[in-house]
Amino acid sequence: MEWIRDFGLTLRMVLTLTLLGLVYLAFLTILASLGVNFTGLLIIAGILLFIQYYFSDKIVLLASGARLVEKDEAPELHEMVEKLAKKANLPKPKVAIMDTPIPNAFATGRSPKNAVVAVTTGLLRTLDKDEVEAVLGHELSHIKNRDVAVITISSFLATVAWFLMRWAMFAGMFGERREGGNAWFIIFLVSAIVWFISFLLIRALSRYREFAADAGSAWITRKPNALISALLKISRRIDYMGEERKKEVEGLNAFFIIPALSKESILSLFSTHPPVEKRIQRLKEIAKKMGL
Repeated sequence: MEWIRDFGLTLRMVLTLTLLGLVYLAFLTILASLGVNFTGLLIIAGILLFIQYYFSDKIVLLASGARLVEKDEAPELHEMVEKLAKKANLPKPKVAIMDTPIPNAFATGRSPKNAVVAVTTGLLRTLDKDEVEAVLGHELSHIKNRDVAVITISSFLATVAWFLMRWAMFAGMFGERREGGNAWFIIFLVSAIVWFISFLLIRALSRYREFAADAGSAWITRKPNALISALLKISRRIDYMGEERKKEVEGLNAFFIIPALSKESILSLFSTHPPVEKRIQRLKEIAKKMGL
């Protein structure tokens, strides 16, 4: 099967990663010029990201309450995942089900060999078979594109900037600033700016990778219109869900195919996902190219 190549999208992802690299390079240069010894921060951030990277599947399953299911428990779901994994030239991932009425799905794992695909009970009740396959195709595309690894690695120095910002703030508050003059304030300001710019760039990268996963689903399943229908049903159903239900799953929004954002959520301002309308527009263009 031919895998879709969206060169415009690829170019934007490369540009975003390049900008992120330049921001990090400037950050390290400024820290070095200020004489900051950030070895300890690098080690702490490295340990945290190592845990996040190598145990992402277990952490996400634990946080979500999703339960791994065997083939005899969900034969139709396993059959769909196995068929789509073969089409995408991937090893079959583990399959999990999350008990919540909110229709959604996510994938996690540092590599295709360690991947997990999870769907909610709400998704299985809301979508028809073609739509469920389209959603699974989207999640398998995330696995094929190694999105968990890309976002985790991209976040490394942003995490360092966050720790350094906090360190400089507390160092200044508790009197260490008298030894370094305005250095603590400069370190705090630079770290805060780098963290915020990194935050925006990583969010942009995440949105681009959602577009890429949508395109991957279209080419795995050959059913872009089914994904359009699924996105519409999921987004409409989420809109009808109460705020408390949305808050229950808010920590998983970066993983979900569509985030379940409450009105109070700061994530509604800096979403990891592009608007559903734009995703549907791109899928319609793909369907046209496929002659559907």
